[in-house]
Amino acid sequence: MTEGLSDHHRRLARQKREAITSSATALFLDHGYAGTSLARIAEAAGVSKSTLFKQFPTKAALFEAIVSESWQRGSGHAATPPPPPPGDLRAGLTAIGHRYAELVGRPAMTALFRIVIAELPRLPELGRMQFQLGKLPYFDSVRLYLQAEHEAGTARVPDAESAANQFLGMIANFVLWPRMLLTDWNPAADATGHAVDEAVETMLARYATGHQK
Repeated sequence: MTEGLSDHHRRLARQKREAITSSATALFLDHGYAGTSLARIAEAAGVSKSTLFKQFPTKAALFEAIVSESWQRGSGHAATPPPPPPGDLRAGLTAIGHRYAELVGRPAMTALFRIVIAELPRLPELGRMQFQLGKLPYFDSVRLYLQAEHEAGTARVPDAESAANQFLGMIANFVLWPRMLLTDWNPAADATGHAVDEAVETMLARYATGHQK
């Protein structure tokens, strides 16, 4: 019985947390980060101020959570995306590419980038949070995967940092960045899949050892 109540309470806490982060993201977009108070977020989320302050004592802590959780949704809520095992470069890149396209194609990710860009001149720390807590850990997981393929001999990647930039950049350039300027940019799943497949083929042509192509 106690275990059931504990599970119930954990589920309620998770639902409240999701309501808070969702409401905060919407308010930050509409009113700006500086123009949104924690009290206003609590009201929009339908929770008490004490509940919100218990989970997020400051607005910065709330924004950090939004950034971290937005990027972790592409990795099964792990701290960083678990890379595929080395040995099959095509399969590994395909898995990473589709996961990344799904992640950066989420409306919540577009909203996060828009908040950061809008507030960057006044609050550069938001940009640092987005980079250090979100983009950099995700990027490092891809870099480490490419290093592992290089060490396994299935790829020749002398500069894994550049290679990770190239691969993720090809995908983001189709899936994410047009959304920043075009409100109606919403490519179909097959178009996104084709963009990922083409990025994989480009990486294979550049980095795969002969037997991997």
